Amino acid sequence: MQDLNLAVVGNCVVAALIDRRARIVWWCLPRLDGDPVFSNLLEGDLERGFADVALDRQAESTQSYVGNTAIVSTLLQNADGGSVRVTDFMPRFKRFDRIYRPAMLVRRIEPVTGLCKLRIRIRPAGDHGGAAPVRMLGSNHLRYIGPEISLRLTTDAPLAYIAGESPFVLTQPVTLILGPDEMLEANVAQFGRESLERTRDYWLEWSRYLAVPFEWQDAVIRAAITLKLCSFEETGAIVAALTSSVPEAPATARNWDYRHCWLRDAFFVVHALNRLGATRTMEDYLGYITTVTALQPEADLKPVYGIVPDLALDERIVPSLAGYRGMGPVRVGNQAALQKQNDVYGSIVLAVAQAFFDRRLPQMGDVALFERLERLGERAEQVAFEPDAGLWEYRGRARIHVHSAAMCWAACARLAKIARHLGLEDRAASWHRRAEALRRAILEQAWNPQRQSFVADFGGTELDASLLQLQEIGFVAAADPRFHATVDAIGRELRRGTHLLRYAGEDDFGLPESGFTICSFWYVDALAAIGRGEEARALLIELMGRRNHVGLLSEDVHPVTGELWGNFPQTYSMAGLVVSAMRLSKSWEEAFWRGS
Repeated sequence: MQDLNLAVVGNCVVAALIDRRARIVWWCLPRLDGDPVFSNLLEGDLERGFADVALDRQAESTQSYVGNTAIVSTLLQNADGGSVRVTDFMPRFKRFDRIYRPAMLVRRIEPVTGLCKLRIRIRPAGDHGGAAPVRMLGSNHLRYIGPEISLRLTTDAPLAYIAGESPFVLTQPVTLILGPDEMLEANVAQFGRESLERTRDYWLEWSRYLAVPFEWQDAVIRAAITLKLCSFEETGAIVAALTSSVPEAPATARNWDYRHCWLRDAFFVVHALNRLGATRTMEDYLGYITTVTALQPEADLKPVYGIVPDLALDERIVPSLAGYRGMGPVRVGNQAALQKQNDVYGSIVLAVAQAFFDRRLPQMGDVALFERLERLGERAEQVAFEPDAGLWEYRGRARIHVHSAAMCWAACARLAKIARHLGLEDRAASWHRRAEALRRAILEQAWNPQRQSFVADFGGTELDASLLQLQEIGFVAAADPRFHATVDAIGRELRRGTHLLRYAGEDDFGLPESGFTICSFWYVDALAAIGRGEEARALLIELMGRRNHVGLLSEDVHPVTGELWGNFPQTYSMAGLVVSAMRLSKSWEEAFWRGS
């Protein structure tokens, strides 16, 4: 049965998911949002849409990342003690003074112990699993050509065995190179070895410069690399996840395509990576945002855009894929692009604000950038008290959500700080007045005296976990009794064991069932902020234990079974892990120099 015990390889152009037995179950070409050439993750029980190494009498498998890299190593063992190692990666390294990142997956298979009889099976599909390609055999390659698919396997393994999926004994290492239908003008084995070494060196160097906390370093480094893999470097976009239509809970229609750039999610990724010192993603994202805002002359922003910003995201159901464990529907595109979600203006300003203050950046924010952001601030002020779908993207209702209004306040408040930093005192005073006016009005409507808590929407009575962000964005102080009371109320009503629901009331699809992982990390942060640090640490350690075997998290966790659900890997979740770990870790001075 398919599960989310998956590892990710990628290079910021393409990415693939590989299960514990080295089966490639998901890979989209020619980029992160493309048609999956391997779609087994959403094929139900069908044996198609994958590439694997099938050992005769296979008994065990062990999978891990090569330390601090995006290279996956899977050891497959048979019942007689024989074993082979499968190493998967996507090339990423400096070449000709630029980053070499082809839409390519390299797989090396090498004998380790004993004799192993195996089959190499390559079964791509096109048109979202609906079209089997024609296979064309060459001298040292196989081409798979058909509707929406053009894939080439170049290899030094015996093609006759691969073409027939015939068993053979592996006596020496072989290399498989999968990618677009282009000729590889290099020795296959040598290319594989050199690309592996240079890709390993790239990731080791990248990881070396992360400002990691003293505690939970492995978890934070893995999260940081994963967040990096979810960026599409060509445009600077950051996808919410690498998959589509993995349901939020068993047997639910909450299946969405997350291979697009939500401005809100991207803010959390940029925030997390900035805290680690990996500011290049913010710089690239700034270029993406510049294009997005140029496409919207009235500054009327959508909540989500394609990784190429002008692409339409019309949502449709794909009948050719059965869905994760047969739980369809499978969707391509996302209807959220048609929604109004007013928090997006604050998300952009907060994501970009560090560019004005961080002197490590080769090109810091200037007056021209500030003036572009002012357009967004003006729009935020206009829409702060207009009904919207909110960050949880309700499809059947619109309300004035407290989180959306508070994020509009955040846009104005940050613009005041930026203007002051730039010496624009008149503009700073103006934005400060606007922010204070919004804050007073929001506080009047957001606090429910009967419930003794902030509530999810103006005049409402329900709670939602986004209220935990009010302190994080600076809207209220951590010491504010109203925030303490809200944290207590959320803990009572939304917590399910280790996990937190987004909200407890019914939505368009009924009652929510799974814990939303980022909300659990928000709760950890809120507990720490109000002085319940030991409780926060204990909960963080439990959440760390919910990661899969290689340290990754999906969008949701079932509070009873502990099973991962939702799209994978989820940038929200990985960013939440980074921020909470950075906040709660002992300092290097405390833990190392003082020996405590």
